[in-house]
Amino acid sequence: MTQSKEYFIHETAIVDAGCTIGKDSKIWHFSHIMSNCVLGEKCNIGQNVVVFPEVTLGKNVKVQNNVSIYTGVICEDDVFLGPSMVFTNVTNPRSGVNRRGQYEKTIVKKGATIGANATIVCGHNIGEYAFIGAGAVVTKEVLPYALVVGNPAKHIGWMSEYGHRLHFNNDGNAECPESKEKYKKENGEVFKL
Repeated sequence: MTQSKEYFIHETAIVDAGCTIGKDSKIWHFSHIMSNCVLGEKCNIGQNVVVFPEVTLGKNVKVQNNVSIYTGVICEDDVFLGPSMVFTNVTNPRSGVNRRGQYEKTIVKKGATIGANATIVCGHNIGEYAFIGAGAVVTKEVLPYALVVGNPAKHIGWMSEYGHRLHFNNDGNAECPESKEKYKKENGEVFKL
């Protein structure tokens, strides 16, 4: 792929044919964007990242160093993928059994954060603005705004869109200390008001 004034590709990075790279995106040292990927505007792809064929990243997705994003993964806008976090793409991999084409879909919804060294087992979606703690192993769906940590990941609280832990009063209301946005907890889910 030829360099463009609309985005930056480091000279050591490889971008295969058929990719769409959004305006103001940056792809850094030793990264490989495989065929037919779509990267939205203002994405930042760190060093030593591999984006497998047909992956879609929304706008303003931040991918830290040493991350592999496998076919079947979709990251919506404003997703943060921490250093060395891991996606899987097959539930029951075996070296001697070819499961190409059986990749499971994983959707990381808008604004979600996945911490350093976390593992997302394929087929489990991550809700909007969820926060996956460093080193967590996600083995089931994660609700919007949920904070999960541990192995296997356990839901221990709720996070605001600005990344602050929410503390709910007896009426199920909370306020983000930074943005002052209000949240409501109802029937085991959280909503921004």
